[in-house]
Amino acid sequence: MSNLYIVATPIGNLEDITIRAKRILSEVDFVLAEDKRVTKKLLDHLQIKTSLLVWHQHSKNADWNKVKKLLAEDKNLALVTDAGTPGVSDPGGKLIELVVQESPETNIIPIPGASSLTALISVAGIALDKFLFLGFLPHKKGRQTLIGQIKESKIPVIFLESVHRIDKALTQLGDCKKQLILGRELTKKFETIYRGTAKEILEILNNDKSQVKGEFIIIVNK
Repeated sequence: MSNLYIVATPIGNLEDITIRAKRILSEVDFVLAEDKRVTKKLLDHLQIKTSLLVWHQHSKNADWNKVKKLLAEDKNLALVTDAGTPGVSDPGGKLIELVVQESPETNIIPIPGASSLTALISVAGIALDKFLFLGFLPHKKGRQTLIGQIKESKIPVIFLESVHRIDKALTQLGDCKKQLILGRELTKKFETIYRGTAKEILEILNNDKSQVKGEFIIIVNK
């Protein structure tokens, strides 16, 4: 019987790899990677020689058939994303869905670890026993509707934003008086956590453009 391990990898600091994740990545037959170049750097750092296959949002039926064949041959596979926990705002969920539907005898085993979501929650300092997670906001269609829902939400809302649209997101939330906790480059050298209204944080970023780099995760308090 085959195993598919869903392995969380560091979101920046490579020391955040777990002992269990390192062992699994070294023991499986193949690692399914979102970007082979990114994952190879991690495996090289860990001195792991496991072969890599690609699985990302553009993977096609031929890619799935290859994975399905390996599972049918009782090969053990590990799925990783470029950073963080597979299935959280990346294409990992689609692969798991296919395995559940077409290879139900496969054991799907989570190997938990780093996640920007839980990392920011841990330092937020607000009640987050209940929250709404939106992942990355859409670029255009439906974005304004979601921004409105964030402003009106009765529970905290968490979403991700790229460096290219963080100014836009904060500007769209500019008239909202709710407090935000914004994490930038979490676990990396220039990790920064901002607290304040959208308007206040946008002013900080505009005054120092060197801080408008990397990935952002935002908590909007209720």
